[in-house]
Amino acid sequence: MSGAGSSLHVALTFDDLFWAPAFATMRSVCLTTRRRVDIVFHLYHWKLDPEHRQDLDNIATEFGAKVHHTALEANVAVTDVLDRLPGTRRFPPVVYARLLLDLLLPPEVERVLYLDSDLYVRAPIEQLLEIDLAGNSLAAAPEPGRHHLVGGDDMRTRKSPFDIADPYFNSGVLVIDRRAWGRADLPGYLETLSRSGEIARLYHDQDVLNLRFRGDWLALDPRWNVTKPHPALRALDPYIIHYTTGMKPWNTLAYVAFGSSYKHVMTASVLRRYRRYRRHRALLRLLGRA
Repeated sequence: MSGAGSSLHVALTFDDLFWAPAFATMRSVCLTTRRRVDIVFHLYHWKLDPEHRQDLDNIATEFGAKVHHTALEANVAVTDVLDRLPGTRRFPPVVYARLLLDLLLPPEVERVLYLDSDLYVRAPIEQLLEIDLAGNSLAAAPEPGRHHLVGGDDMRTRKSPFDIADPYFNSGVLVIDRRAWGRADLPGYLETLSRSGEIARLYHDQDVLNLRFRGDWLALDPRWNVTKPHPALRALDPYIIHYTTGMKPWNTLAYVAFGSSYKHVMTASVLRRYRRYRRHRALLRLLGRA
């Protein structure tokens, strides 16, 4: 539990393609709390450009929050795990990095809020970090699309370790009890899944977490992780918006809730640079050089 004046630990994992969304997520966290100087961001990134790192460090200058960096590609314990895990163009192996938080976080961190990088936080995060987990290892919001995600087409074609009736959470917002996370030995569990070949049947790290913490998580109010945010969902006044589809708020045309506000949170200058960066990356892929 975190009292007034104690640190509020927030962790993000991302690669260089998501530097600007990570910046926007961090900035939204700071804008919506009065405890800015208590926030400690733990950033675990993959091959981050030095210029982009400076953008993230500017959060500390603007708000007084602390920003700690860890370059995942320089951590042998991390690369040894990630190199053996499956990835896709949409989800590179770095998405599994959140499972390694117990290896990465400083020992004094007892509770941490993990956030995906495509979020817009609209409520004070201390409300999450200070909740009673009621003996559970973590808290998360139920995944609204869990039935199709678990069942596949016609809800019967996917070979899954889950039953469609099972509770299932979205892993984009997690309140984590550090000791319980460590006891779960997620690196060892990943190794077991890799050796058995079962990991190839899973929906990346989200399935892994749901398997490992089955029956051991507290369900949050869904407003703490509103996915696929159609503009009509503004009426719910959500606490956290999660832009889970390909329609992202940083795109030129994006019919999503709070898209205009999000662009202001990212700031006009970062948004312009990020769009140029993405166009450059797309061109390199087209030329076969990325």
